[in-house]
Amino acid sequence: MRTATARPLPEAVVPESTVIPEAQAQVQPAARLMAHAGAWLMLVGLLTGGYVSAAMTGKVPADPHMALAAHLNALMGTFFLLGVAWTLPMLRYGPVGQRRLAWAVIVANWANWGITCVKAWLRVSGVDLIGQPVNDAVFGALTLSVVIPALVAAGAWVYGFRRAGAR
Repeated sequence: MRTATARPLPEAVVPESTVIPEAQAQVQPAARLMAHAGAWLMLVGLLTGGYVSAAMTGKVPADPHMALAAHLNALMGTFFLLGVAWTLPMLRYGPVGQRRLAWAVIVANWANWGITCVKAWLRVSGVDLIGQPVNDAVFGALTLSVVIPALVAAGAWVYGFRRAGAR
């Protein structure tokens, strides 16, 4: 058996410098905020798969299709957050505008996941006013915290791609 000896490594296997590349050092705070919120939303969305399983097997009194919708809302919301975060440098907005856009997307996507989880327990669709107090409350919550912020955010995102001097 040979004993290990300290030999210098060839240049090809020496790790590159640990200096942060210039592009990473210039990440906008709003992009980092969105990426962080997206990472958490992905984790929560994946964990919501357990909620789906429990609903499908009757272990929790929730509508399995609504639970599945919550699971998918979180996963799709993650991609919305990461997409907007990635494009922030391409937009015409400064730091304040970027932060406002970030919060609109974060609120809409987290609310979409959370309210859909709750409406699965309540067994209501919440997609229209039908005169049932619980359903109508869910409809109002979805409209105010998901639909309006998401539409405003998506519109602002599209508008942000216009050049500053464009008409």
